[in-house]
Amino acid sequence: MGIPTAPMVTIAFHDLAESNAASRGMPGLRIVFTPHPVWGKTPEQMWDYLVGDDPVTHKPLMPEVVSALTKPLTPEESKSGSYTPSIGPATFVDTADGLQKYYMDNGMTDFMPIVIPTEEKVDAMLKGTSHSPDEAVGKLTPAQGAFPAWSFNVRQVAINAVMSGASPDYFPTILALAGSGQSALFSSTNSLVYAAVINGPIRNKLNMNFGIGAMGPFSQPNSNIGRAWGLLSKNLCNGGLPGQTYEGSQGNVINYSNLIIPENEEASPYEPLHVQKGFKKEENVISLFFGFGIQQAQGGWGLGIKPVPHYEEAMACNCVPFATIFGAFIVMDPLVALGLVDRGYKKKEDLAAWLQKNATDTVGHLKSCLFSRPPRDAASMADDAVVPKWGRPESFNFAVVGGETNPYHQIANMSYRMSVPIDKWA
Repeated sequence: MGIPTAPMVTIAFHDLAESNAASRGMPGLRIVFTPHPVWGKTPEQMWDYLVGDDPVTHKPLMPEVVSALTKPLTPEESKSGSYTPSIGPATFVDTADGLQKYYMDNGMTDFMPIVIPTEEKVDAMLKGTSHSPDEAVGKLTPAQGAFPAWSFNVRQVAINAVMSGASPDYFPTILALAGSGQSALFSSTNSLVYAAVINGPIRNKLNMNFGIGAMGPFSQPNSNIGRAWGLLSKNLCNGGLPGQTYEGSQGNVINYSNLIIPENEEASPYEPLHVQKGFKKEENVISLFFGFGIQQAQGGWGLGIKPVPHYEEAMACNCVPFATIFGAFIVMDPLVALGLVDRGYKKKEDLAAWLQKNATDTVGHLKSCLFSRPPRDAASMADDAVVPKWGRPESFNFAVVGGETNPYHQIANMSYRMSVPIDKWA
């Protein structure tokens, strides 16, 4: 727009800020940098940032901001335009070992060996869908508003599906994930992750594991579908580049293949998740959750973080430490679900309503937590007042999965994002 600006960015995002500005046609953008981190700093420490120096230019920070805002733009800085990344040649020729090294050296893998996507293997994968190889699937970005979204087609998704080791039978489910608009590798200083719950007859068609060890490395479709989502999130939107499009400080092991959860509908006394979200039982649907991750949260006598006698009380107790910017996604063994029905929770909605009222915290603690939201009228309440931690029962979601070898549950600090149909991609 020809107007001088001074975006202020912490030093941890130096490469990201400069590459993002360049990709949007503004390589001369006058970015100023502060030390890192900003979180957890006292007002006095933040003031020292402002009166100190830019750690990149080593010039006094605030005079640099004033200069950036008031100094006329040079002709070079005034240039604008768009950037189209090269996708390289259509094919590569090398030995199998040479191609493995090429893909790995160029950041196109999860740094585990891949299946080389030969023309023959890609063509075989494309037989898993009735859609044209050139049909647009959707757009992906590592973070909305921060990076340009990339468009891609069915064939490009097929290449990544082959790389993951997937079978053509899995391809419609992988296309549904690709078309959701959700990149499995999200750019944030928090090491955030995705989970995907799969419902419908496709679970049995693909021989997915929703029994013993369902969330472990014991099933080809469970593993390959999740891995394909991660690979396409790298290669079809430039995601997962540490220091550029990924800033998770520690990373998260779930990013390797994501958390794929086929619901054990046959053993569950509850409506399947996709039916709760408005779909028919016979439809094949994948539902996405997003947040910090998942942890063991066994319940029953003495199995939680403190002795509690009943499953719902264990759930309320175990989810209280969670941040309220995300919900509580509870994954329970069928034995737990059956026990809850016996205790009067005939529907998942009944359990959500009880948990919303009984997963409580003090106002003072909610005020002190970075990722928690105190009540709107918290200013008029005593710090020791006890209130529900989440304001809506919809903050609680449930899936039933497991092999009934023990009445355990796990809780993810994750929010429901969307449900997308699989059948349209068959």
